[in-house]
Amino acid sequence: MPESNTAVEAPPTPAAEAPRGQTPNDPEYVAFDRVSKSYDGRTLVVRNLDLRIARGEFLTLLGPSGSGKTTCLMMLAGFEAPTSGVIRIAGRSVHHLPPRRRGIGMVFQNYALFPHMTVGDNLAFPLEVRGIAPDDRRARVRRALELVRLEGLEQRRPGQLSGGQQQRVAIARALVFEPDLVLMDEPLGALDRRLREELQYEIRCIHRDLGVTMVYVTHDQHEAMVMSDRVAVFRAGVVEQIASPEALYEEPDCSFVARFIGENNRLPGRVTRVRGDICDVDVGGRPVQALRVVACGTGDPVLLSIRPERISIAPEPGLYTNEFEATVDDVTFLGDHLRIRVTVCGQPDFIVKIPNVVGHGAVLEGDRIRIGWTSTDSRVLDADGGEGAA
Repeated sequence: MPESNTAVEAPPTPAAEAPRGQTPNDPEYVAFDRVSKSYDGRTLVVRNLDLRIARGEFLTLLGPSGSGKTTCLMMLAGFEAPTSGVIRIAGRSVHHLPPRRRGIGMVFQNYALFPHMTVGDNLAFPLEVRGIAPDDRRARVRRALELVRLEGLEQRRPGQLSGGQQQRVAIARALVFEPDLVLMDEPLGALDRRLREELQYEIRCIHRDLGVTMVYVTHDQHEAMVMSDRVAVFRAGVVEQIASPEALYEEPDCSFVARFIGENNRLPGRVTRVRGDICDVDVGGRPVQALRVVACGTGDPVLLSIRPERISIAPEPGLYTNEFEATVDDVTFLGDHLRIRVTVCGQPDFIVKIPNVVGHGAVLEGDRIRIGWTSTDSRVLDADGGEGAA
């Protein structure tokens, strides 16, 4: 590996605080340049990361536990130092700046509120340490509480609030000093599903209203899809793909992303012919046509990716390039749709989702059915199943 184990010296900056300003839509407001991190001098938990975050963007770092996403956030915040590479905010290295001087708002999963202080005092604290005058402090605290819909709770202590209210206070505290950049590390992980969904929406609305740059860490792909402008999918310290939620779902670049984002059918096969962007793939002795996403040639092992909702049941003969007989192994009623597990091309556990528009019972366990999908709805990806999550 070319990375060194010594931290790169950052050029001095004349600013006392983290730099602010520059252009309103600076495409490189935050920049990671070949950043690596090792805790033991041998194993890299982040590897040669090159990442650009635009001013005002909501970027989520998504990945399994141990994939490096939280380490990246901690390096940006200043709680960890890179082993090599440079991190810049607004064009200037911040390596020499301690966390308190980077001007970054932080929200953690465990709230990190002062239990002996009132809500108002918790919010006023970051303003006080910055030397903000008392009248201005009170006005900013009031605005921050209005932003998270906690008006009138200034005199409560954290222990007198629900978990959702405490997290709203933590968010308000991160925003009260009007930072340009807010970092959130699994902030909703301790909340129940209803509260998570409610706060996902509220955080997204706050982002849109304020235009602040947000970097959000989660292992929950649904949360990432709902909230983000872009999502960076991490595995073993490397970004496998960074794109909009729609692009990640519809156009995964590799089998790991296809598996990690949403439900996905994976059919192992071997390429028998390549015709431009279309490949013929042998799957259990049956020919399947698919869109070539990765470089491959005749004889190469590949993995086909097909989303369950892209598959049609009982298509008219000849309507789809790929049409096969399948055996229904299981049918699950999920209200608005049916989840049908079938065996096709000799492969079990193939999932088909159909809307519940014809009523439960249209397809029954043990039925022989015909299914089909287009060549562009199946993608030829690398044969690595991506099950590991270092």
